[in-house]
Amino acid sequence: MRRRWLSALLIVLVAMMAFLQYRLWLGEGGRGSVAVLSERVAEQARENEGLQQRNDALAAEVEDLKSGEAAVEERARSELGMIKPGETFYRVVEPEGTAPSVEEPVADGGAP
Repeated sequence: MRRRWLSALLIVLVAMMAFLQYRLWLGEGGRGSVAVLSERVAEQARENEGLQQRNDALAAEVEDLKSGEAAVEERARSELGMIKPGETFYRVVEPEGTAPSVEEPVADGGAP
């Protein structure tokens, strides 16, 4: 009788161990799920780092625009093609298939 009870207990313990091993390796929250989630967390951290760098650059640009004329002037020159009075603006024209070699005056003084 006692031997039968020990056999039943052993079978129950082995079944519980098998169930727990299944959950550890294959079940929800098991090692596979943890590995997938870890990769997603790492990917999100990389994306966040890139976005943080972009935000820092934008914040620096906003600060430059708020603090002085130099940034506004640089942007007006590069994006709007503006020049100061008394300056001569030169545009380099590259003929098809050749290296840049021709300089052509476009405006002399004043805004375009």
